[in-house]
Amino acid sequence: MKYPIDHDSGLEQRLRPERAAGWSAGAEPSPGWGAKAGGQRGAAAPASESPWGCPPPLVARSAGDQLRRGLAGARAVGRRAKAEGPTRTKRSRRNVATKLTVALICLVAVTACRQDMHDQPKYRPLRATAFFADGSSARPLVEGTVARGTLQEDAAFFTGKVGNVAVKELPFPVDEHVLSRGQDRYNIFCTPCHDAAGTGRGMVVQRGYRQPPSFHDERLRIADAGYFFDVITNGFGAMPDYRVQLAARDRWAVVAYIRALQLSQHADTSVVPGGDPTKVQPAEPTAPGPAKH
Repeated sequence: MKYPIDHDSGLEQRLRPERAAGWSAGAEPSPGWGAKAGGQRGAAAPASESPWGCPPPLVARSAGDQLRRGLAGARAVGRRAKAEGPTRTKRSRRNVATKLTVALICLVAVTACRQDMHDQPKYRPLRATAFFADGSSARPLVEGTVARGTLQEDAAFFTGKVGNVAVKELPFPVDEHVLSRGQDRYNIFCTPCHDAAGTGRGMVVQRGYRQPPSFHDERLRIADAGYFFDVITNGFGAMPDYRVQLAARDRWAVVAYIRALQLSQHADTSVVPGGDPTKVQPAEPTAPGPAKH
């Protein structure tokens, strides 16, 4: 380790006479520089400096000195902490408040996730119970109770029958709106089996499903309107019921459209607007007009 030479040190003062006498780096030092003539060692250098003028090596401080330095450092840290105390206190308070808020939210969330909402004191439909005398958890309805919208006093409208006899005509007048609604429901629910013309060659029949009879068969052409309504409501043979998919009025609209399909294939020329369609003359082709550029 190299130390900078103090130009005012004793080494510099001792070197000056040598330099004045022409001493060089390769010459022997004079007897006065660290040793006496004849090889005897000179006086020892002062304790404050080494023979070469360098600072003395570091020495361990006394216990009292170390204690004093430690106390001074502790006082400095205390003064710095005291100066920063209010800011740290506020920050600590905010951190504590935040932690308490998060803990409260977690506590509320855990409390809301109890199993009481999952394990409710309830009975599943038709489950037995010892609470009631009859042993059934399902209680009978009060006499005369009717669900909203299900009061079906008109038997002909909701069953297509009066007693056990099918009604012959629709229970309400048929207009263009009824036919349009019937065509819409027929195209959605009926054409997969009965096809658009009602001949019974729908797409699912072409894929292997059992073929239904054609609406143009004589037996179905003379069948009552209530018969079609009953088959749509309760199903028949391979045909499922459509009471869930179609409301009662929509089922009657489908029956009205089936009547229109039957009439379209077997109508009398007297009821066809414009006369007999087989005798209608084809329209003459019109001359092409000038080309538009």
